Amino acid sequence: MKAVAIRQPGGPEVLELIECAEPQAGAGECLIAVEASGLNRPDLLQRRGLYPPPAGISALPGLEVAGRVVGGCSDELRAAGFQLGDAVVALVAGGGYAERCTAPLGQCLPLPQGWTMEEGAGLPETYFTVWSNLFDQGRLSGGQSVLIHGGSSGIGTTAIQLAKAFGARVLVTVGSAAKAQACLALGADLAINYRDQDFVSETLAFTGRRGVDLVLDMVAGSYLGRNLQCLTDDGRVQVIAIQGGVQAELDVGLLLRRRLTVAGSTLRARPVAFKAAVATQLREKVWPLMADRRIRPVLAQVFPATDAVDAHRALEAGAHIGKLVLRWN
Repeated sequence: MKAVAIRQPGGPEVLELIECAEPQAGAGECLIAVEASGLNRPDLLQRRGLYPPPAGISALPGLEVAGRVVGGCSDELRAAGFQLGDAVVALVAGGGYAERCTAPLGQCLPLPQGWTMEEGAGLPETYFTVWSNLFDQGRLSGGQSVLIHGGSSGIGTTAIQLAKAFGARVLVTVGSAAKAQACLALGADLAINYRDQDFVSETLAFTGRRGVDLVLDMVAGSYLGRNLQCLTDDGRVQVIAIQGGVQAELDVGLLLRRRLTVAGSTLRARPVAFKAAVATQLREKVWPLMADRRIRPVLAQVFPATDAVDAHRALEAGAHIGKLVLRWN
């Protein structure tokens, strides 16, 4: 099979298209003929040598795929509700940049009705991450409010739609007027351009000085202390990435007085059972919303897999709105 591999740690130019043996599905897994692979910022970290795959996982990058089931134990497939030929999307811990990929059956979901493979490839990593951080750990509920940093990213556009679908008010930060308009079109109640607006003062003004119940933060660094200023009493910050760095200063007195919570999580190394539980919740509560497009894909650009270098350059540039995807012929 063809695959995109990392020749050595470095910039986008270290990606190369190779020929390698296709993987074999083990117990509890299926083999997927991949038609499209989603791109995510953890892929950039892995390419730089900063985010190695867990032990026993393919060294090929790629955390989400869409394609058709072409292998696996027939009894296990049937028990999971699948059969050969089914169109699926899957969350994987590595190996997604390839024509064939294995995935735990518990981390597979049917391709939403009416969605293309390219649209489906942008689902798993973002939806698993957003659901577990907004609703499970973040405890967001209808009538509450959330501030989402990076509102126009794949995570951000997903979080806007999910939060609105379940009755929350949504504030986002973005880096341009065009990105602000895109987020508002998806349902955001307020879009704050962090280049010329202070997100703390804008958040407090919009909420009548009350603050938001939850902040979804993929920046960390200097943002973390400012996030606390945006919260109402008993508010929470969920940190899911560290684009702004790993060091932060916090007003611990504010943390204590307001009974605030700061939590973090990563998804890749979590056990299959955890991810399968998230998949069950998504299938029950979110997948029905996709069939009638109440939640819709935000696909920025599709690259041929042969242009993975250009795709990584585009992801690093950050000018896109929504998801970037690789297509396999």
